[in-house]
Parts: sequence; structure tokens; C-alpha cells
Amino acid sequence: MDGSSGTLDGAVVAVAGAAGPAGRATLLRLAEAGATVVGADADPQRLAEAVDAAAAVRGGATVTGDTVDLLDPAATRHWAERIEKDFGHVDGLVHLVGGWRGGATFAATDPADWDLLEKLLIRTVQQTSLAFHGPLSRSDRGRYVLVSAAGASRPTAGNAAYAAAKAAAEAWTLALADDFRKAGAEQGPKAAAVILVVKALVHDAMRAERPQAKFAGFTDVKELADAIAGVWKRPATEVNGNRLWLTEKP
Repeated sequence: MDGSSGTLDGAVVAVAGAAGPAGRATLLRLAEAGATVVGADADPQRLAEAVDAAAAVRGGATVTGDTVDLLDPAATRHWAERIEKDFGHVDGLVHLVGGWRGGATFAATDPADWDLLEKLLIRTVQQTSLAFHGPLSRSDRGRYVLVSAAGASRPTAGNAAYAAAKAAAEAWTLALADDFRKAGAEQGPKAAAVILVVKALVHDAMRAERPQAKFAGFTDVKELADAIAGVWKRPATEVNGNRLWLTEKP
């Protein structure tokens, strides 16, 4: 899954949560692979910086950004419809909206953590998948890519809210995959919903802040971006409804 240049020539891919380190790496990697990339984030300043950085490094690529409230169904649907109208088709939605809350023990879990994570990790998946379902179904290479965490499969005591939210997001994505499978009937799915699983993510700034840390089992955001671009290299029948592990399975 190396996502070599040219893999996505002519494709239009939306990236939700585009302003963070993983989003920045993904914008650049998708542009390098030939895609037109449309990022969304709730922070307009950070989003503009991420878009400008990707466009500057990849000369001639179309990389744009929209400030979108992905908790608002109407706003999210409008975003999807506008991308399809402006570019004629939508070939992917990469979901990178994240967040973490946890505690030292199960008993110390704060229910408020769930309130936040349910919005960030579940409801944004619900809104984007529903909004982009139609456009992705109409594409000849539609992909919905969710980045999840190994903790969803093996929750730890202090991560109850986080692991439960990630597990719910995975279940929702697998339901979308089943819809794509049924739509493809005997010919197999034309579009695919796929889950990339990491232990955690690491980037250059984290390494600079903690030069002695080993970050064992972590996935670099550049490696994640390569894997995201690589999803389009594999047939929909191969990746639809599957978890692709970028770390050791628990």
C-alpha cells in the first residue's frame, strides 16, 4: 500500500479533519498521487495553513479547504453536494477527525469524556458517511476511509469511553461497507468502506518534544498517508468491509 504517484489521477477526495498533523500529511500525499483534494476542519486558520502547505509543496495540484461543522447534518450534506457539483464527482472521503480522553483507572472515567468523544468520533462519522454515501456510490472508485485505533478491539481500563467510541465508529463504517456490498450484488462492490487501524500516531513535532521516547508500535503520519493513498490501488472487493492493520493486531 505505497500509494505511488499517479494512483489518483483525476480523483476528487475529501478529507475531514484536515488541519491536524495526519490531515496535513494526507492532503500532501493525496495531491502527490494526482488527486484534487478538498479538506475540511473546524479551525479555519489551521486549515488554511495545511492547504497552503500542501499546495506549495505539490505545485499545480488543486488543494482547497472548507470550514465545515461536521456535527451539522445540513452543513455536511451541503459540503458533499458542493464538491460533487464543483468537480463533477467525489471519489473518496477520508475521516481523520480525532480526539482522546481517558483516565488512569476505569473507576476514574468521567462521563463527560463520552459526551465529547461521541461527538468527535461517532457523530462526525455518521454525518460524513450519510452525506457522502450518494456521491461515493456514483463514483467508479469511491472509498470511505476511517482511521481507527487498536484499542477498539482490546479496550483498556482507563480508555473505556475512547475505545467504545472507536468501536461504534467502526461498526457504523462496516454497515456502510455492507450497503456497498449489497449494491454491487453479484458483480461485487464498486465503492468500498475501509478501516485503517493504528495503535497511535506520531509525527516530527512529537519526536522533537520527546527525543528519548521510542513510540513503539506508533504509526508515523506519513506512513498513514501512504496507506490511505494506497487504498485506491486495491480493488473495492478486496478492501470493502475490512480492517487494514498498520500496527500489530492485539
